[in-house]
Amino acid sequence: MAGYLLRNCAAIIPDARSAPLRDHDLLTEGPAVAAIGRDLSTLPLPPGTQVIDAQGWFVYPGLVNTHHHFFQTFVRNRADLDWTKLSLIEWLDRIYPIFSRLTEEAFYHATVVALAELIKHGCTTAFDHQYCFPRHAGSRIVDRQFQAAQMFGIRFHAGRGGNTLPKSQGSTIPDEMLETTDGFIADCARLIDTYHDPAPFSMAQVCVAPCQPVNCHADTFIASAELARDRGVLLHTHVGEGESAVMQARSGRRTVQYCEEIGFAGPDVFYAHCWELTHAELARLAATNTGVAHCPEPVYLVGAEVTDIPAMHALGLRIGLGADGAASNDNSNLMHCIHSAYMLQCLVAAGRTHPVPDPAAFLHYATQGGADLLCRPDLGRLAPGMAADLFAIDTRRLDYVGTRHDPVSLIPKVGIGAPVDLTMANGRILWRNGEFPGLDEARLFHAAEAALHRTLA
Repeated sequence: MAGYLLRNCAAIIPDARSAPLRDHDLLTEGPAVAAIGRDLSTLPLPPGTQVIDAQGWFVYPGLVNTHHHFFQTFVRNRADLDWTKLSLIEWLDRIYPIFSRLTEEAFYHATVVALAELIKHGCTTAFDHQYCFPRHAGSRIVDRQFQAAQMFGIRFHAGRGGNTLPKSQGSTIPDEMLETTDGFIADCARLIDTYHDPAPFSMAQVCVAPCQPVNCHADTFIASAELARDRGVLLHTHVGEGESAVMQARSGRRTVQYCEEIGFAGPDVFYAHCWELTHAELARLAATNTGVAHCPEPVYLVGAEVTDIPAMHALGLRIGLGADGAASNDNSNLMHCIHSAYMLQCLVAAGRTHPVPDPAAFLHYATQGGADLLCRPDLGRLAPGMAADLFAIDTRRLDYVGTRHDPVSLIPKVGIGAPVDLTMANGRILWRNGEFPGLDEARLFHAAEAALHRTLA
């Protein structure tokens, strides 16, 4: 694979904790960053290197999305599913029958839609928590997701989810979406054997991710932990999003204690949400080095308390950001989530024990923090030898007048409303000048729209 020379970048942000490098060049070779420095174009370049004029560009590490539900892109912007007009039970009773109608084709096209929006807004690594497996849709849903990710060229971490507890025993899942623990574990093992690549610069990995303790038998979580540790893959689930009282009544333990006691905690585990956790529970996550995928935008719709990121930050928790699914966030724009995460913390700062982290911390959560959650030391920052995952914004626009002195705080404080000018993953350009090179977005749009209407007419 040939490389690229981004020449005369206005600013390169190596990571959120480093000073921007002004008027520098960035050279990629194959999947990696080869060099960052001044006047690299005067040096001998590897054969086939393409030179890109990057004047005015701010270049950032690619964003790492750590929690999503791609299939939910087919239920966006629906008035009949408005959280503000329904109770949680009413909402669940409406949304799950819709999910249960999705087909393998619908799951594929919903993934295409989510990945396209992520890439347009600077995301280069995407984790999806796919827990919806209607029986009629078959067992190759995650395989189709890998197919879509390969088409775009984005790094894809598949969280193979599942639900095993019947609704009659207290879950919220309709029976047509239930699996057995044995069936769930068998398919996780199949996906690991087929797709998981642990090597540096890997484009495909698998995570064992039972949906949530409240919707699964205990043996599902125990078997998940055994399989993941036997195969050397990560574990993920939903924790602390309103279910802790139910878990207390059912098992005598709130969710964090329950997960820790059955072995579903540790440096190879990260939880989504965690907005209802007590300070003592956050301290337990810190003690076990269990990570948190914070999803800020669902707070607007769900109306729950704002996740205590300052407390997590003060405890040294590993934190990443996630867009979450369209059932509680109607977009797949992780860039926007950086701004939302920072602004939400500022909104409630007066009532908190710890101060809001600096804006740079929120950019860190979306880059190096996310890479750390996914145990990817090759991602999350720009330096020689690191993966050539990046996005660029041409700041020579009126939108950025008065902001260009501080590239690190630009995204958390000001927010970026438009798609970026370039997204690159593994040294390959995925998005540039409003296009996906080599792909016909209009064709992808019409195919996805048709699949949506065939499934949810």
